[in-house]
Amino acid sequence: MTPDDAIRPPALDPSIASRLKRDDHGLVAAVVQQHDTGDVLMIGWMDDEALRRTLAEGRVTFWSRSRQEYWRKGDTSGHAQFVKGVAIDCDGDALLVRVDQVGAACHTGERTCFYTDLPATEGNRP
Repeated sequence: MTPDDAIRPPALDPSIASRLKRDDHGLVAAVVQQHDTGDVLMIGWMDDEALRRTLAEGRVTFWSRSRQEYWRKGDTSGHAQFVKGVAIDCDGDALLVRVDQVGAACHTGERTCFYTDLPATEGNRP
């Protein structure tokens, strides 16, 4: 082990990393859901390091595409997301992160980012 190895965090578990299908920027969509109500709160983006931090620390970390840096939800706003479970979809191109949300999930102050309904025709099952 070199001195650099002592300060370098461990990589994402290779058995998890090998299942991910990342976009051209190395990112995977992460859908965040309130664990007890099923409410969909928001969507964020994770690379391998953001997912590793989320799994290891029990707090949700995203990669900010606009700021080009990691951000742990709630560190500045106080509206933290505590991990209750993480699942990968069948294709490996999306994650479902079940959380206990403290305060608003949306930067607008709303509980969820999905508060604007669009007009849509309801379908009926045959």
